[in-house]
Amino acid sequence: MSKFWSQVVRELEPYVPGEQPQIDGLIKLNTNESPYPPSPKVIDLMTHDAIDRLRLYPDPNSKKLKNTIAGYYGVTAEQVFVGNGSDEVLGLLFMAFFQQEKPLLFPDISYSFYPVYCKLFGIEAQTIPLRDDYTINFADYARANGGIIFPNPNAPTAIGIALAEIEALLQSNTESVVVVDEAYVDFGAETAIKLVDKYPNLLVVQTLSKSRSLAGMRVGFAVGHKDLIDALDRVKNSFNSYPLDRLAEAATVVAFEDDAYFKSCRDKIIATREWTVSELEKLGFKILPSQANFVFAEPVGKNAADVAQYLRDHKILVRYFNKPRINQFLRITIGTDEQMQAMIDALKAL
Repeated sequence: MSKFWSQVVRELEPYVPGEQPQIDGLIKLNTNESPYPPSPKVIDLMTHDAIDRLRLYPDPNSKKLKNTIAGYYGVTAEQVFVGNGSDEVLGLLFMAFFQQEKPLLFPDISYSFYPVYCKLFGIEAQTIPLRDDYTINFADYARANGGIIFPNPNAPTAIGIALAEIEALLQSNTESVVVVDEAYVDFGAETAIKLVDKYPNLLVVQTLSKSRSLAGMRVGFAVGHKDLIDALDRVKNSFNSYPLDRLAEAATVVAFEDDAYFKSCRDKIIATREWTVSELEKLGFKILPSQANFVFAEPVGKNAADVAQYLRDHKILVRYFNKPRINQFLRITIGTDEQMQAMIDALKAL
């Protein structure tokens, strides 16, 4: 540690992203990226003229992108906020809404960036234990709070939450902001965006990194009541008034416009996921029900860390979390049919 570090920096335990190794021939199933390229229309954007215009600042309000997202989900552009990946959107909303006298509530097994943001911004948090079957029980959230946040589907469990359950929470929790983090919603869960007009305290966050194959472009967005979006804009414009570059905005627009390609890739991933679950169960794995582009799998009878290392030795990378309650599970991203077959073959040999 340097003597120049602030006390906040000294106390931080930063979020650790999934490994991004540079290994030839590696089957990479650890970071929930799409196995398929983005829409072919993205390639058409990379013109000489587009590159030339990179010398100019982008639209600080990303009007074209906001209009595109609004049209896709049936809301107004004033209900849309965009940022540099959903992680930046989450960071800004933690500042905008969760620095309260009462604690922020989120599941004890969930996206591990949440406690990092709480530490960074000095937010008191209470983690609410999942049930024994790893599902969220919203009855446990009926307590004083300065906000509630959870992923749907949850991560890393992959378990989705019915929209009716989310609406029941919103009906009972009216005095603080409820954030639904929908990074994986397109793979089987139901978006809560359709509820934003009914509940002024609801904010829904999504990303283009997973189902639309744009992880490298870093684009995320939030949809909610105009008052919530105004608060996010105030924070954003006090921090970085140009969060999205020109190419990222243009790529996102065409990704939404090419809906047929999006659905084709999504459907292939879902089909491969169901096949993978079946094959893993034949090998004795316990699989939590998945509505995401990954599965959370327990190799019954074997140590999960050892299985992860075995797969790595065979150039197959999966995610292992050495944390209480989940240290015998592996998070396995769904790749192509060929990649998943290679993983199953390796596990059969084990």
